[in-house]
Amino acid sequence: MSLYEGAVKKPIMTSLCFLAVVIFGLFSLSKLPVDLYPDIDTNTIMVMTTYQGASASDIENNVTRPLENVLNSVSNLKHITSKSSENISVITLEFEYGYDIDVLTNDVRDKLDMVNSALPENVETPIIFKFSTDMIPIVLLSVQAEESQSALYKILDDNVVNPLARIPGVGTVSISGAPKREIQVYCDPNKLEAYNLSIETISSIIGAENKNIPGGNFDIGNETYALRVEGEFNDTKQLENIVVGTRNEANIFLRDVAKVVDTVEERAQETYNNGQKGAMIIVQKQSGANSVNISKEVLKALPKLQKSLPSDVKLGIIVNTSDNILNTIDSLTETVAYALLFVVVVVFLFLGRWRATLIISITIPLSLIASFIYLAITNNTINIISLSSLSIAIGMVVDDAIVVLENVTTHIERGSAPKQAAVHGTNEVAISVIASTLTMIAVFFPLTMIT
Repeated sequence: MSLYEGAVKKPIMTSLCFLAVVIFGLFSLSKLPVDLYPDIDTNTIMVMTTYQGASASDIENNVTRPLENVLNSVSNLKHITSKSSENISVITLEFEYGYDIDVLTNDVRDKLDMVNSALPENVETPIIFKFSTDMIPIVLLSVQAEESQSALYKILDDNVVNPLARIPGVGTVSISGAPKREIQVYCDPNKLEAYNLSIETISSIIGAENKNIPGGNFDIGNETYALRVEGEFNDTKQLENIVVGTRNEANIFLRDVAKVVDTVEERAQETYNNGQKGAMIIVQKQSGANSVNISKEVLKALPKLQKSLPSDVKLGIIVNTSDNILNTIDSLTETVAYALLFVVVVVFLFLGRWRATLIISITIPLSLIASFIYLAITNNTINIISLSSLSIAIGMVVDDAIVVLENVTTHIERGSAPKQAAVHGTNEVAISVIASTLTMIAVFFPLTMIT
């Protein structure tokens, strides 16, 4: 017994199967994340390493080359390029397609761990960037500030960035264009020479003094507390009073040989909002998270965050991608609805049967609902690509349904019973319908191999 013959002879079982598809399809639809683009990972990884105060030549010899030597052994590596400039090394790794980029990223991280000990002491830990559509910001916030400019970065980091980062689904929250506080120490060469000190000595002493030290654990009853000796400087006075040497059994303080200035670092970029200096906050989502829901939560949190900021610091919205996503999805949904309406009208005009038209109109939404199950199983999202694909699929579903229904209608007009006409009519065109569907699949299947 063929599939369509069994469906006709067992209507209750067929109805239950369709009902199950509808239930699971609608449930899958409620759980599907909504995004503008599908989750696409590239085959490229970038490793960025910072070495403050180093020239391009020092970066090349002491950072880039050691990293390149160890990264050359990463599996499935296709091409490696590097760029060394003042203070920074950038290495780009291009891999063969078809491999899990997360596995490759872990391999790169393991290789970097092997070479970290061979890098200069003051080199920062290499940062790995994996390029994907998840890196596209979902919300951009503007920040305006007046009196709080000098402490703006710290204010935003404590009162905006950290709370936003705790929102479920938020991946990274970063600040762009805000000045960072910087303590600058200007050493007097004459005084250094008089006290037989060097800049290197001053630098190492400051680095050793300006850090917190673990103090072990302290047990009280059944509870254990971690101890920490705080050594980081809170203000310039503490820094000025550190001992950098001795002379004739008298301590030499930093203030004796240097001038300490509390200022902000030199900025590579500045952000202006309505002609006023400020900053920008960039919010990115976690992989697979719902962009629309996250954007709503971020915007909902803004009034509360604004209250925790100084009166001169104002938050605003530059970009909210959820608006674009919803507008695009609404447009595609409207297109699908119009397509369904026109199909129903055209089918009724040509077949002239309300019952046949009703069957066609049920076929379209049922097929769309079934596709949501596949999207959920394959961890896909509702996005412009998947919705556009569904729009294209409507035409194919309607074509197949019309061919089958028209042939069944012909058998009924010739005097066959409806059930018999449904079985024989479908059987006659089954191969043709399957062949036309496979042809359509063959046309679009190569798109899945585009890189």
